[in-house]
Amino acid sequence: MKLVLSILACCISLLNVSGKSVTPPDSTLSAAIKPGAERIEAYLPLIRGKRLGIFANQTTTVGNVHLVDTLRKLGLDIRVIFGPEHGFRGTADAGEKVGNYTDEETGIRVVSLYGSKRSPSADDMKDVDILIFDIQDVGVRFYTYISSLEEFMNAAFEAGKPLLLLDRPNPNGHYVDGPVLDRKYKSFVGMQPVPVVYGMTIAEYALMIAGEKWLSEKANARYAYYQTAKNSVDTPFHFQIIKCANYTHKSRYELPVKPSPNLPNLQSVYLYPSTCFFEGTTLSEGRGTSKPFQVFGDPSLPKNLYAFTPNPNEGAKKSKHYGKVCYGWDLSGSIDAVAKKVNDQLQVKWIIEAYKLFPDKDKFFILPKSGKMEESFFNKLAGNNELWQQIRDNVPESEIRKSWEPKLKEFKSIRKKYLLYADF
Repeated sequence: MKLVLSILACCISLLNVSGKSVTPPDSTLSAAIKPGAERIEAYLPLIRGKRLGIFANQTTTVGNVHLVDTLRKLGLDIRVIFGPEHGFRGTADAGEKVGNYTDEETGIRVVSLYGSKRSPSADDMKDVDILIFDIQDVGVRFYTYISSLEEFMNAAFEAGKPLLLLDRPNPNGHYVDGPVLDRKYKSFVGMQPVPVVYGMTIAEYALMIAGEKWLSEKANARYAYYQTAKNSVDTPFHFQIIKCANYTHKSRYELPVKPSPNLPNLQSVYLYPSTCFFEGTTLSEGRGTSKPFQVFGDPSLPKNLYAFTPNPNEGAKKSKHYGKVCYGWDLSGSIDAVAKKVNDQLQVKWIIEAYKLFPDKDKFFILPKSGKMEESFFNKLAGNNELWQQIRDNVPESEIRKSWEPKLKEFKSIRKKYLLYADF
């Protein structure tokens, strides 16, 4: 079966697969999966002889070699590297601002697109013929790489720069769940009306935000033009995707490189959609331990619970309760055991239980300087102003889940239009 796929925006053909019941990811498929970056034969003819700008981090690899190094060895001209949250080398803390610099290993200029500057400027792209995006996502709305993707697409389309997106598998791509974001709570940890777990690869997500006209007005207009315009000699493509080989939404994909400092393994990746909500509370979410997002707790919780002490480490130099003994929960275990605990759902039960045991409930959720819960970080994670109230009012988890269903149903209909791989 021919695996090389070129997807031109002017003639995109999308696979539309009906939804089926959720099944655990199939670990037998993992060895055969080939990310888009590794299919060099599919995209090298498109970029040879061009000046390149690459959005990349430590996950941007071809086998064991960074894509930047791979392309340089092939004689390609890389003019600028763009870096997301955690930086180009992936060592910065969550939320840490990383400035522009010259990469010591390659001598290439690195432009940070996290912090006050989130998209390339015209000056950043002036010496670039083609932009490339290649980042390993984890399929969670508040993981900021999809926000960076949106900003990068806006910049590329608005400037009329060809954009090549190298797709990668989504380790949480085997289910869809959670509250759908209300645009009133839009932020860099949630920019589009999607659920917490959206079940799409980053390329499928890109097709969705373009196809649903969720980009800027100028970018949407340019994308509409791309869908009808004929290619010219000096612009071989406008927007093109290189698919993964042998991937489906049933596949289990164990990441060869940790996508960020506090997602060290698949266990943390599986638990992250559910336990990241603790970032909006006073509880430690396990940063500063060997099991981030697998353990959570607080010094004021009952002392008969699991005990751990977070301390500063690489990628978590600052966080909550460092040096203090915290009491709470340990969800760690084998990959299969953790997958069974998650059970292809966003689990709210853990934060409900923590809230019930927390002694000073007025201090459970972290309030912003304004003192208004509506403006809290928890609401940005939830994407609404309802979840915290449901937890406070002891609404059963089953009722909380029912409240998500209408918008989840709408999203699933949208999602199907942009799938590139067989669904779960």
